[in-house]
Amino acid sequence: MRHANDQVAGKLIRQIRRESGLKQIELARRSGIPSSVLSAYEHGHRQPAVAALARIAGAAGLQVRVGRVGSQSDEMQLIRAGKILVQVLDLAEQLPYRPRSRLAYPPLIRLAK
Repeated sequence: MRHANDQVAGKLIRQIRRESGLKQIELARRSGIPSSVLSAYEHGHRQPAVAALARIAGAAGLQVRVGRVGSQSDEMQLIRAGKILVQVLDLAEQLPYRPRSRLAYPPLIRLAK
């Protein structure tokens, strides 16, 4: 039984072929992958390794970037982290401030000699 995840690589390879305008046999030749194997990848009968996907993309003049689905760029992550920091600081300012009359230190423990 096939799952939707089994088709991800095949869809990606089809998209690579469409965007590059290459036929399957030409993409196989350029990537050094047998055309029967490339066909099996594209139809979801086999799952390619990330290195094989990178070779296929490279043969089409594209590049594969590995990351989580929906991951944000570094700049977007910094902007999001900055917004969260501003929210935390705003919340901290809203907390009541009550200075202690005495500083509380943990008790000292003497070690046995």
